Amino acid sequence: MAGPLPLGDPAPADGRLPSDLSIDPAVPFSAYLHVPFCRVRCGYCDFNTYTSGELRGAKQEDYASTLLTEIDLARRVLADAGALRPMDTVFFGGGTPTLLPAGDLARMLDAAIDAFGLVDGAEITVEANPDTVTPEVARTLADAGVTRLSIGMQSAVPHVLAALDRTHRPENVTTAVAAAKDAGLAVSVDLIYGAPGESLADWEASLDAALALESDHVSAYALIIEDGTKLARQIRRGEVPAPDDDLQADMYELADARLAAAGFDWYEISNWSRGPEQRSRHNLAYWRGNDWWGFGPGAHSHVSGLRWWNVKHPAAYAQRLVASESPAAGTERPDAQSTMLERILLLSRIREGIAVDDLAADKRQRVAGLIADGLVDPTAAVRGRVQLTLRGRLLADAVVRELTD
Repeated sequence: MAGPLPLGDPAPADGRLPSDLSIDPAVPFSAYLHVPFCRVRCGYCDFNTYTSGELRGAKQEDYASTLLTEIDLARRVLADAGALRPMDTVFFGGGTPTLLPAGDLARMLDAAIDAFGLVDGAEITVEANPDTVTPEVARTLADAGVTRLSIGMQSAVPHVLAALDRTHRPENVTTAVAAAKDAGLAVSVDLIYGAPGESLADWEASLDAALALESDHVSAYALIIEDGTKLARQIRRGEVPAPDDDLQADMYELADARLAAAGFDWYEISNWSRGPEQRSRHNLAYWRGNDWWGFGPGAHSHVSGLRWWNVKHPAAYAQRLVASESPAAGTERPDAQSTMLERILLLSRIREGIAVDDLAADKRQRVAGLIADGLVDPTAAVRGRVQLTLRGRLLADAVVRELTD
């Protein structure tokens, strides 16, 4: 399970937003619907997810109905605050959303649409394990209004999947992608690189397999060792090696080159698409600091600088809602300095970068040094934007430190 929730102020039991919160109705609004169930816990994962033996009083079959109660709460809270807006994007994440019946996901989506509405051309994404995607599931999701499936491929190499505790069969990725395409859904495939025992040749094989799927979008994430995970314990005991930073850098450069050659453009450090229209608009909403409500246990929300997060366990989440209380566990309003730090951290990750004029005056002078070090694109800087080069993407944390410390 994930680590402890952040420290913050107590959240109001009725979920009401502060009366002095200044809400801009022009800011896009998104919904994240968390489905916290997994068949097994992957050794690297610290997300707020639960296997059947960890539910302790919560019932997976009741989950959709429970979440509908939070949707109704959100509608009332946002309407009272004058912040009710149609959704620009919807994202079902987890866990494994497709462990629920597709009809439950459709019911949750219908309730969200009834509560908030959708903008024209809204993006609606469901994350999926390859083993759970059948033609029937894909068609039910498409009929419900889902536009996009994000399939957790992770690797095409069996020993790498085993190192990650992934249980799906590599060949099922192909059938899942085919089912999604046949249903008219856009497709993204997610990859992880740097697993224990994974070689550069293994990673190249996974890239080749992902490109052969002819998806619209590819995400490739470096394996990060999170405290409290099984993999962290294995590394601490010396059972498996820790990720090699230099090898991961080589893997990233290989991914960028192979994806570019196949017609993909990077638009965020770990994400590539065939064109602007295939980018994940939901993830861009996070990086740009838009507003969103996160539904489900442990989910985080953000509206006009106010943040809050729900209780973690599904049973506690259900108990709050049954009692007609908000499931929020805590809330915070970061100060201007913290907000600017996060803004630089997030916007520097995406291709459009951050405006030089948005930096503090004493930090603008440092852009020239970042250009000299090959970390920032000089042409973009002349146009007033701080945009990372390939080397800059590999050293993004160093760029952020230089622009904020």
